[in-house]
Amino acid sequence: MPEGHSVRRLARQFGDVFLGEALAVSSPQGRFSGGAALLDGRTMVAAEAHGKHLFLHFDNSLVLHVHLGLYGAWSFGGDSTFAGASSIGAPRRVGEQEAFADGDDDGGAPYAGPPAPVGAVRVRLAGSHGWADLRGATTCETITAAEADAVLARLGPDPLRNLRGDAGRFAANVRTRKTPLAALLMDQKVIAGVGNVYRAEVLFRRRLDPLLPGTALPDNDARRLWRDIVAVMNDGVADGRIITTPPKYWTLDGTTAAKAAAAGEPVPPRSAQFPHRDDVHFVYKRHGLPCRVCQTIVLMADLAGRNLYWCPYCQQPQA
Repeated sequence: MPEGHSVRRLARQFGDVFLGEALAVSSPQGRFSGGAALLDGRTMVAAEAHGKHLFLHFDNSLVLHVHLGLYGAWSFGGDSTFAGASSIGAPRRVGEQEAFADGDDDGGAPYAGPPAPVGAVRVRLAGSHGWADLRGATTCETITAAEADAVLARLGPDPLRNLRGDAGRFAANVRTRKTPLAALLMDQKVIAGVGNVYRAEVLFRRRLDPLLPGTALPDNDARRLWRDIVAVMNDGVADGRIITTPPKYWTLDGTTAAKAAAAGEPVPPRSAQFPHRDDVHFVYKRHGLPCRVCQTIVLMADLAGRNLYWCPYCQQPQA
């Protein structure tokens, strides 16, 4: 399931390519015909994300609310002018795909409009230079602004917003529950946007026992955990992928990126290719391999229907 950083990048992409434009909205699949009709011809005035939820606001005070779930994905396409800030750097991964005209110049050819839909397209948004197609989402609905506010009210604080008071709100959400930390971080009412990858990685980075009850976590530690989540998720927005390890763990021509940099040797910028995907996580999907820090074998177990990864030494329960 796309985590919060991917949905934030999607919101930026929609703002970059569609904001202020009247859009043709349709449901080629037919399942969303009624909702699409309410938005067809209306102007998009805002695009925002909160956790894993995307809200596209239109000038008739209606909102397209999308939650991608496990299988949802947006695809974008258009002429050579149809590209936003979030397309720069690492290409988008889960939940986001794009196809633009080759090269920087379309030769002045007029835009011919979107192609025929491929597959079960729940909703298509089309503007003067490109389109966006949604497939497989768990939630796709047209709602009022008040209903959007009600959705937001049910969610915990979003680390990518990091508003005043959010750290304290997160700490209180955690410390009033006896549920294990690993389960709390996946509860969108506690914190919005964290998924399985960030859950495993931030608990390791903070050396926290994933089974520690929330009530046993001191307030200062809860706030430190929040700050680390804020940091790594903002990195995810910038990088277009989740990288939680520092350069000393990134292999580079027989050494590491940190050693190469210290020796004055060139180090590639972070991208979809660097660091290598085997180097970007401490524990996520590294079960059966030695911990990068202590060499203890990383473990995996089922917790509430999702795989949990952790190092039993680095994250051992505190006496």
